Amino acid sequence: MKVYLDNAATTPMANEVIDAMAEMMKNHFGNPSSTHAFGRDAKGVVEVARRTIAKIIGAEPKELIFTSGGTEADNMAITCAVNDLGVERIISSPTEHHAVGYCIEGEKDFEVAYVDLTETGQVDYNHLAELLKSDKKTLVSLMHANNEIGTLLDYKKVSELCRANGALFHSDTVQTMGHYKIDVTDFGADFLTCSAHKFHGPKGIGFLFVNKNLRLKPFILGGGQERGLRAGTENMSGIVGLAKAFELANEDVEGHQKHVQELKSYMMDELKARIPDVSFHGEVDPDKSLYTVLNVCFPEFDNKSMLLFLLDLEGIAVSGGSACNSGASTGSHVLRGINANTDRPNARFSFSRYTTKEEIDYSLDKIEEIVVGKLVKG
Repeated sequence: MKVYLDNAATTPMANEVIDAMAEMMKNHFGNPSSTHAFGRDAKGVVEVARRTIAKIIGAEPKELIFTSGGTEADNMAITCAVNDLGVERIISSPTEHHAVGYCIEGEKDFEVAYVDLTETGQVDYNHLAELLKSDKKTLVSLMHANNEIGTLLDYKKVSELCRANGALFHSDTVQTMGHYKIDVTDFGADFLTCSAHKFHGPKGIGFLFVNKNLRLKPFILGGGQERGLRAGTENMSGIVGLAKAFELANEDVEGHQKHVQELKSYMMDELKARIPDVSFHGEVDPDKSLYTVLNVCFPEFDNKSMLLFLLDLEGIAVSGGSACNSGASTGSHVLRGINANTDRPNARFSFSRYTTKEEIDYSLDKIEEIVVGKLVKG
């Protein structure tokens, strides 16, 4: 049996998305910047997609900039905030995705402060309030849900604190767009990011939401695309795939959430019943945790470093953390950021609306065979 439980890294494309993209490539191949009929047709398709997405999140179409994905969108938000909006100080956390963390570390012309976190990865909001007491123009960059441990941000509290202190608010919503009903007015952020392949869309396409009251300068030079902010011929089939995937994801968010949360809760209960001394990184309260992600801390067992490989041999695809860390020898910066026990083996299981209970049962049986059968006797 083949079981895919690494949906936080990427999801399989929905058939409807593939069909929409194929139709686009066959029948709307013009360059959207061309003024003839073929170009106008292509431009119309792009703008319909933009309006479709904007309506779902309560934004104006002009507030959406299509990007190559979440990494570019995060980079654009942070870089433009510093270069164009006068930001002198950034408040973030040590568990942000590297698209944010590396971008912040790479800039030298501003101050950086890191908010304290609890052992489950929750932001210490009292500490955040103290950090915001500054005369410097500040950007707060905190992700909506952590991609490794699933802990959710209280975005309303952060938004209120930012508004009260005149700070800008950027949130990496790559793991939550398409999985929660997100309304930009309710969220209260100045920048939000999205990547289509996290909700059964194509890779290489996403968007950055930018509050219409902000005035940015071009991030990529060379043409007038995306209101002059991001030059380059539009990824038309990707944009159409993004819009279709976003529509599908938002048709029944509550139904998807109920299905996946039930699988996650079932897996947690079974792991606790089958595996001695198992525990979980991040929040376990469903109201405070991303329902698609479960980070498991296993007890010591022989060949613990081979856990992911052994699961792979059984046809089960999981990860030890972010796919963007693949090949890194330093381990998970997220687990280090919450002072978790990194000596014990851990694995991130992440689910989608296509995940079945039969797949979870098969995975549980194989995990039990691998871990319990090789427990280190103390």
